[in-house]
Amino acid sequence: MGQAATLPCRSGGTYVTELYEWFRKFLNDCPSGLITLHEFRRHFCDGTVGIESAEYAEQIFRTLDNNEDGFVDFREYVMAISMLLEGSSVEKLRWSFKLYDKDKDGAITRSEMLDIMQAVYKMSVAASLTEPNPLTAEECTNRIFTQLDKDNNAIISLEEFIEGALDDEWIREMLACDPNTVKLERPLKGSFKI
Repeated sequence: MGQAATLPCRSGGTYVTELYEWFRKFLNDCPSGLITLHEFRRHFCDGTVGIESAEYAEQIFRTLDNNEDGFVDFREYVMAISMLLEGSSVEKLRWSFKLYDKDKDGAITRSEMLDIMQAVYKMSVAASLTEPNPLTAEECTNRIFTQLDKDNNAIISLEEFIEGALDDEWIREMLACDPNTVKLERPLKGSFKI
């Protein structure tokens, strides 16, 4: 663990063989077959920008942990990576919605969105992952809420989130979980890395 996550490539070679190889490497790096929040945060931060990415890493971990048992197993991990790399725009936005919906109540509040935006901003600036955004995290959150909260009830539903992001390229870019920010890449013949 420590650099980038790789996904078995479906073209060339057999998918099952590549998936098996990836699983073998996962078990080599995670002998228990499970990743804890502490391990994920440590390796994610080592692979990005250190402590500046800890808050974002924690929320990604909680989003990966589908069964909320405090661990990410190989299945949870590979399904999320597969979706982020090869999923449709709607699938990626559904996953991003879960990332922003911190309390998992099916709606995103302004506070939840601001928390994630601030964590992403902090990490992006520290890593120089993106061009400096002239808007602050607060201004982005306000702009997104103005555009997406169509019924003005101070929350964004999954439907509002997907519909609004699909209709506006700037919002889609701001809300989508960009695999480049978490250093996901297609595999060559390397080792499994988070």
